[in-house]
Amino acid sequence: MTTLFVNRLTVIDFSYLDPIAGLLGESWQVDIELDGSLDHQGMVLDFGDVKKQVKQIIDSEFDHCLLVPAQHPHCQIQQLEHRCDIQFQLDSGDIIRHSGPYSAICLINADRINEAALISAISEKLLALLPDNVQALRIRLYPEQITGAWYRYSHGLKHHAGNCQRIAHGHRSRIVIYRNGTRDPNLETDWAKRWADIYIGTLSDQQETFQELGKAYFRFGYTAKQGLFKLEIPSDRCYLIDTDSTVENLAQHIADTLKQENPADTFRVEAYEGVDKGAVGLA
Repeated sequence: MTTLFVNRLTVIDFSYLDPIAGLLGESWQVDIELDGSLDHQGMVLDFGDVKKQVKQIIDSEFDHCLLVPAQHPHCQIQQLEHRCDIQFQLDSGDIIRHSGPYSAICLINADRINEAALISAISEKLLALLPDNVQALRIRLYPEQITGAWYRYSHGLKHHAGNCQRIAHGHRSRIVIYRNGTRDPNLETDWAKRWADIYIGTLSDQQETFQELGKAYFRFGYTAKQGLFKLEIPSDRCYLIDTDSTVENLAQHIADTLKQENPADTFRVEAYEGVDKGAVGLA
């Protein structure tokens, strides 16, 4: 038996439903080990195939999806011909509803989304598709180690040609802010608190504000290339902006807001979208 490993094979950017925190954006890096016998090339699996096959499966099945704990007692799932409707009640009594194409949703056979549940789902998918000489695999999922401020957010980009158009996917993101040319950790911490576990919604996508059991909710919706998307979420779990929530717009939004709050100062904002990518906003 021989073991092949690839560290940081990919990053899964996704959102998931949590009974306490609600709709959470995340970014988990993926390490993988494959156990097996050697093939005719003297390999368990060619590194090129690992990157093409394994990474492609993980990205297509789990990346930029909403992960749903299908076994949670307060998760209701209605599976339609080409769509899936989800209603998820939190421990607080708050309700989150999501409606979208099957491709945007990943049902996890667990009562809670965590590393172990997602590892089990990925392993089951991979073992069914890998060559017969691969006999076992191990997966490690972990967030980026961030020194300083960071936040988790979910969003959707209706104009995006790829999977970012899905209305509830997300990221764990660091933030770096320079005030008058000097890094300001206090401002970074402040924005990390403002956007902690938040849904960033575009005003033009907001269809309705309504009350349910004394709670204010926002209903978002739009039609993108992959189909019709809808999301209902408590308004106090949202942050509304005037533009699409691309990382370029988010970085500029933070910079402009800081400038409005501190007109005598200049700002450079480095906003990340997951791991090692992002945009700069200046004001």
